[in-house]
Amino acid sequence: MMAPGQNIIYKIEYIKDVLYFAITRHDKVLNNTTDTHYFSIDHELIYENYYSDFGPLNLGCVYKYCTELNEKLKHLLNKQKIVHYTSEDPRKNANAAFLLGCFGVLYLSLPPKDALRPLISHGQSYRPFQDATQGESMYTITILDCLQAIKKARELGFFNFQDFDLEEFDKYGNIQGGDLNWIIPDKFLAFIGPVDCSISQFSFYHNPQKYIEYFLQNNIGLVIRLNKRFYDGNVFRNKGIAHLDLFFPDGSCPPRHILFKFLQISEEVNCAIAVHCKAGLGRTGSLIGAYLMKHYRMTALEAISWMRICRPGSVIGHQQDWLQKLEPWLIKQGNLYRKRVYQNADELPIHPYGVYSIAKKDFRQRATILRNKSPSPPPPFQRGLKSYIEHPIRPQASKVREGTQYCLSK
Repeated sequence: MMAPGQNIIYKIEYIKDVLYFAITRHDKVLNNTTDTHYFSIDHELIYENYYSDFGPLNLGCVYKYCTELNEKLKHLLNKQKIVHYTSEDPRKNANAAFLLGCFGVLYLSLPPKDALRPLISHGQSYRPFQDATQGESMYTITILDCLQAIKKARELGFFNFQDFDLEEFDKYGNIQGGDLNWIIPDKFLAFIGPVDCSISQFSFYHNPQKYIEYFLQNNIGLVIRLNKRFYDGNVFRNKGIAHLDLFFPDGSCPPRHILFKFLQISEEVNCAIAVHCKAGLGRTGSLIGAYLMKHYRMTALEAISWMRICRPGSVIGHQQDWLQKLEPWLIKQGNLYRKRVYQNADELPIHPYGVYSIAKKDFRQRATILRNKSPSPPPPFQRGLKSYIEHPIRPQASKVREGTQYCLSK
């Protein structure tokens, strides 16, 4: 243990006379005093990396941090000052600063730049968050990118911490629970590619049957597979869930015809869509990211940031370049789409319930009961997808090589 004030190398005031942020030498623990409460999340909220990626921390961590800090402020406001301290390890202090910035945006109603400004005073800087590749990477996002994504996502109704089921987030987000994450409420869920149990050699892949109950409970009526076939799509179809193949090679960016078909189908169906590739990160994130940019006017970096907060590791390597190059075109196409459909290019969809909404569970349960009572004929969206299902989009390898810019990473 160490006495407060010793070895603190950086300290700023975040809320005047109330809340402070500090960076300490080494990995020390600070003792509380009669007038100051010290706390750290460095060993409590931990990023589970794939390779050299280290953040940002996921939405569950943001929820835990913000609710905990809010409680501290309510109970200690008139008694003690509060200091959130973190290690000088650049990975830990970047995540700590990100969390406090989220609190500033979500609970103090600060614009992202204002939420970050105190944390970068006196020349302090933070290591950018990189993609899930081995070694150092040039593909990064910043804390500001993440805060802008958090602000926009809240405004769009993507999440609501007053109505957020942390238990559901934690249960289904880990490997044992299925490794699945909602990106857009009632629209897109990303998950690891299922594998038929007879050919699976790895414990972190699941049989497709594992997902059916959750999908039916959550109005998921279409599964889109982007990778090679490791299970029979009829497993989903036989339960009233449409299944579609839009294959393109692992590690590559989506070819134009795949992007167009993905956007077209996503705009036509009136159900939620579960998307997967092998890991549910690179190819999956690229296409969902394109939808975010077109229909919610997110920048590429905002879309990538939001997806990584929801599902760490999303979008890998050159896929980030691909999204950034498409940004002006996708946003323009989104404006044209909304002008045609809603007669207003600025009318962005606002969701009444966010991801992992507790309030909507009753609706989900009722919908599941109704679907179980009438498994046939298929719902309208499945009938409309019949031609796609019977003739899945799978380009010839030669055409993929000619028309696709390959990404270097998985």
